[in-house]
Amino acid sequence: MTDKELKRLKRVDLLELLIAQSRENERLRAKLEETRSKLEAKELALKQAGSIAEAALQLNRVFEAAQAAADQYVLSVKAQAGESPEKIREEAEEEPR
Repeated sequence: MTDKELKRLKRVDLLELLIAQSRENERLRAKLEETRSKLEAKELALKQAGSIAEAALQLNRVFEAAQAAADQYVLSVKAQAGESPEKIREEAEEEPR
């Protein structure tokens, strides 16, 4: 609306415009707050996903170390049982991890 049009309006019309603008303002504030809440939730989810990925990598390293220790233990048990070192090495190379 132009300034001339606003000047021609009655007080009642101006008050109605002001009330309508106030309602629109409140609606937009509520929408903004809702959007901010959703954004915070997504940011939190992203942080947690990053933490879960890091934890998975650390667990992976632990499992690799445990597997290496288990492999070494099996080799030492076989060696103590009297199997030849060549046979033990061949079996260790053939086993998939």
